[in-house]
Amino acid sequence: MDTKFIEGRKGLLSELLDLILAPDAVEPEFRGAKGFEQRYGLLAKPALIRFRVLDARLHVAGLSDLTVPVAQFAGLELPVSRVFITENDVNGLAFPDLAESVVIFGKGYDLHRVGEIEWFGSKSLFYWGDIDTHGFAILDRLRATCPGVRSLLMDRETLLAHRALWVQEPEDTRFCGELTRLIAEEQSVFDCLRFDRLGERVRLEQERIGFGWFERALSNAIA
Repeated sequence: MDTKFIEGRKGLLSELLDLILAPDAVEPEFRGAKGFEQRYGLLAKPALIRFRVLDARLHVAGLSDLTVPVAQFAGLELPVSRVFITENDVNGLAFPDLAESVVIFGKGYDLHRVGEIEWFGSKSLFYWGDIDTHGFAILDRLRATCPGVRSLLMDRETLLAHRALWVQEPEDTRFCGELTRLIAEEQSVFDCLRFDRLGERVRLEQERIGFGWFERALSNAIA
């Protein structure tokens, strides 16, 4: 049975395998196409992480922008003091040179893998997501494994200053449940968004924030 056959029929194969395999041969917490390999003990493609080294002195063999398996990145132990995580590729590319710093290109809810990187425990971590309910849900989930992570540009002042650039958050990504790991200011903004206190499904995307505003926020964050 070739891999192309499996890739195109994971749903059907899951139904069949669940019927014929013994219960202890299935990992029930993994579901759907993304969890197919883990559910049945198959070798999956390695999770990859893309990052930019913002300090020229710390480039890896002369390279500043790399994509590597998470396991290899975890063993890299870069001698940095700050790690920034941003969801938007353009924002990651726009980060200026910064001493002892690296920026990671996030992948939404896959950010739980950041918790696998032990050397992050001694670094200052910053997360920059969209100002919408989805962004705060990602921040909350990230804090499950990295409790010390700080939010960047996800505050009320930034949101209100860019009112003219607001869009609407898609219904299929909106999160209106309870989050338990936000600090008071973040919780206040999240409540305004999930209860539509500023308008219907208000959303400020990262890439709409003015670059000068970003530079000032970055300077204040590392001061």
